[in-house]
Amino acid sequence: MDEDFDMPRVEEMNEDFDLPDEGPVLKVGEEKEIGHQGLKKKLLKEGEGWDTPNNGDEVEVHYTGTLLDGTQFDSSRDSGTPFKFTLGQGQVIKGWDEGIRTMKKGESALFTIPPALAYGESGSPPTIPPSATLQFDVELLSWTSVNDISKDGGVIKKILKEGEKWENPKDLDEVIVNFEVQLEDKTLVAKSQDVEFTVKDGYFCPAISKAVKTMKKGEKVLLTVKPQYGFGDQGKPASGSEGAVPPNTTLHITLELVSWRTVSAVTDDKKVIKKILKEGEGYERPNEGAVVKLKLIGKLQDGKEFLKKGHAEGEDLFEFKTDEEQVIDGLDRAVLTMKKGEVALLTIAPEYAFGSLESQQELAVVPPNSTVNYEVELASFEKDKESWDMNTEEKIEAAGKKKEEGNALFKAGKYVRASKRYEKAVKYIDYDSSFSEEAKKQAKALKVACNLNDAACKLKLKEYKQAEKLCSKVLELEGRNVKALYRRAQAYIQLADLDLAELDIKKALEIDPNNRDVKLEHKTLKEKMKEYNKKEAKFYGNMFAKFTKSDSPDNNKAADKDAEPMIVDSKA
Repeated sequence: MDEDFDMPRVEEMNEDFDLPDEGPVLKVGEEKEIGHQGLKKKLLKEGEGWDTPNNGDEVEVHYTGTLLDGTQFDSSRDSGTPFKFTLGQGQVIKGWDEGIRTMKKGESALFTIPPALAYGESGSPPTIPPSATLQFDVELLSWTSVNDISKDGGVIKKILKEGEKWENPKDLDEVIVNFEVQLEDKTLVAKSQDVEFTVKDGYFCPAISKAVKTMKKGEKVLLTVKPQYGFGDQGKPASGSEGAVPPNTTLHITLELVSWRTVSAVTDDKKVIKKILKEGEGYERPNEGAVVKLKLIGKLQDGKEFLKKGHAEGEDLFEFKTDEEQVIDGLDRAVLTMKKGEVALLTIAPEYAFGSLESQQELAVVPPNSTVNYEVELASFEKDKESWDMNTEEKIEAAGKKKEEGNALFKAGKYVRASKRYEKAVKYIDYDSSFSEEAKKQAKALKVACNLNDAACKLKLKEYKQAEKLCSKVLELEGRNVKALYRRAQAYIQLADLDLAELDIKKALEIDPNNRDVKLEHKTLKEKMKEYNKKEAKFYGNMFAKFTKSDSPDNNKAADKDAEPMIVDSKA
């Protein structure tokens, strides 16, 4: 180191991912058994797509039913009216429930249904004889998905109109909905258009927020809402244009998700929040070290602008290089999450903005401890070159550069950013199997230096487990590296693995008996072990004393004496 810093199985997959039950894969004209009770399915016409109905869905079919000798006993086609029923609820014979859930929209199939899955030994006189095997020519016209989204029957969702794409709103997102609420007797309670709210805050009643998180853009549903997800046993008095909801009332809510704005936390502590005002293009985002060009407006919480860049005619866009502290931390981090053309509103807490100091900006002063807002449009960006775009020489050069940047940041006390530089340096040269022997030597030296320096960062940041792992990586490359043994011992001491720390220190002293830092750490370890042994001796001494006291005759007498009032009380 150049610089020294402070010395499943398929069945299990189906359970995990709740995949739909699949019927046999059939070609037109082919027949196979479904399940193990004799139900057979012959494909007459292929359906559309891949989706099949689930239990609870409302399906619509045309069918013709015959006995094995060809005698017809029923047909929806004759009446011209499709038959509707709820799948899996016992509203039809079991063979139908099992067979139709294997069908796709528009599919036609001939089902041969044994008595046990039809009308059994008794039949259904006068049309169905006892113990009759039946055949049904069924066409699945359509179905309406019905889901128990609360998993307790409290909120049942029936899809009236399918939505777009696959995304669903999350808790922080701001949604726009249309809804209409009726009581069971069809009395209209509430009706609103283009209502906007944050999902986690909800609107009108708890069921709406719960349902919205399962919906897609443009989706329209009918919710059946039990009282516990509505207004419970208290009900709701009439207010303004909204009618009263009596206590313990089931509601029927027609809900349409018009659109939403994605709101996400850029930082884990949720002190930098990004709301997307306009979606960007493609999927690529800037990486650390990318040069970005923005249109930018900075505002205080009262709406006063303190910065405006790239909006005036002929004015250059605002340009900076990410991860170089050229802008406030919150803006730097947020831009890394954006796509080209994306427009977003950022809310940045003081910790990621200008902190506790007053800051003179272009148009106004930002007071101390200010939360600020930025409206950002990412016009373009040029990514920093990734390792896979480099040849061997470029990778080694880039790793060396990142190491030097990390060293400068470490000296400035910026340990988090320094650690990131060392990590990136190692990534450039991690896979060196195609390197020449000379390049491998250079890569090894850089890996050792960067991992050691990164371990020093982790110790400063009190991330002792990570420090231990980094030192172990170095020792895999150089088993007699004193600094790696020394720093790993420091990590072990903080993790209270004193025996492991002692092994590392002893090995380091065998290699370099006169190393002052290792000797001092050995002294620290001895003091820690002495302190630990004292605590342990005291703990076991106290425990032994308690046992001795509890076993003494006097103590037993005292215990009997203490017990006497309880006996007296019990008799009384």
